[in-house]
Amino acid sequence: MDRTRDPDLAARLFGARPEHTLALLRAVWPGAVGDELARRTEVVAYDHGVLRVKVSDLRWQRTLQRMRRPILGRLRGAAGQLAPSALGFVTGDVPQPAGPVAPPGPAEPPREAPELVREAAQSIPDPEIRKPFLAVAARYLARFGPPQTGGGSTPAA
Repeated sequence: MDRTRDPDLAARLFGARPEHTLALLRAVWPGAVGDELARRTEVVAYDHGVLRVKVSDLRWQRTLQRMRRPILGRLRGAAGQLAPSALGFVTGDVPQPAGPVAPPGPAEPPREAPELVREAAQSIPDPEIRKPFLAVAARYLARFGPPQTGGGSTPAA
């Protein structure tokens, strides 16, 4: 189904109160700058069309200043009328995420993939792709315990 984009939707949903507009801009910031820059910055305020962003040092401030036009364009695409017309920067400590972002590894070493999967994987001509495929398949299938025989249902993901 094709939907026409309503440019005023963000304004109707988030524009009534300044703290709602700031919450929207904080939410779309990682999409505008990418995950790496989002981790190195913090959106701190929005006032009179200027989005204030905290950066850890002047080097990051200069980097973001050079990128301001594409950033503002992506913010405009996401926030519509509520997008800032300018970026302002302050330097200071940027809080880092509390823990590692990487998902935890498996509790036990993965078993070998079942014979049927190993046979099917032989159709992958590149061994550098086949080997990680088999490792991932083994980890995935290990989540469900030993293979079941008979006419039971398949496990849900």
